[in-house]
Amino acid sequence: MLFVIDAGNTNIVGAAYEGGRLLESLRIRTVHGKTEDEYGVVVKSILKDRGIDPARIRTVIISSVVPPLTTTVAKMARAVFGSEPVTVGPAVYDRLPLRILAPDEIGSDLVADALGAWELFGGPCLVVDFGTALTFTAVDASRTIAGVAIAPGLGTAAGSLSTATARLPAVPLEAPASALGQNTVQAIQAGVVLGYAGLVDSMVTRIKTELGGAKVVATGGLCRVLSGLTQAFDAIEPDLTLNGLAAMERYLF
Repeated sequence: MLFVIDAGNTNIVGAAYEGGRLLESLRIRTVHGKTEDEYGVVVKSILKDRGIDPARIRTVIISSVVPPLTTTVAKMARAVFGSEPVTVGPAVYDRLPLRILAPDEIGSDLVADALGAWELFGGPCLVVDFGTALTFTAVDASRTIAGVAIAPGLGTAAGSLSTATARLPAVPLEAPASALGQNTVQAIQAGVVLGYAGLVDSMVTRIKTELGGAKVVATGGLCRVLSGLTQAFDAIEPDLTLNGLAAMERYLF
């Protein structure tokens, strides 16, 4: 059995796979300063509660975009699963079926996104990942990650309004009925949610033109917020990053 971990700035997401099939996933909040023992107790408890015996997991693949967290998560994996995890990074990129540009700079989660999308479509593709940052990762016909665009994520943008201003509240990220808000909550939802729909449409159009066409997949925790507001996506795969990490098993072992 395989266990993959996507450690990000906001959440740590994990999933158990068997025979290429996702069995169960879990999501816990990233808490800086938490020890490997503390994370281990939570991960082990959730897996057991969902009928997954940690002792059955033989292979662990980790993606982390939070350097201080990488060592902690690796230690947790060794303790919980009793196996040496593989951490995705420049040292393993030459074993993947994609050519990675700027390997020392690109986030390992974006590499997983790219591989997951290529496995899904088998041709030029674009991943729009709605996480702490909103990222656009493009793969061209030669299986090369052609480039990446990064913007503040939906939650990050909305949260910055409430933290940087005195009178604007935190609001739920939902599509309002109109682009003209009738109160403060609707006004922020119109500006952020509908504004980001326009951002996504514009970026997807530009990138597809540069690639000469591509299939587009949306992923990330907030991908469904915009799913009904744009026709840009050919597929919506909330587990794409995890699936991309799981696909690496064939190339790394």
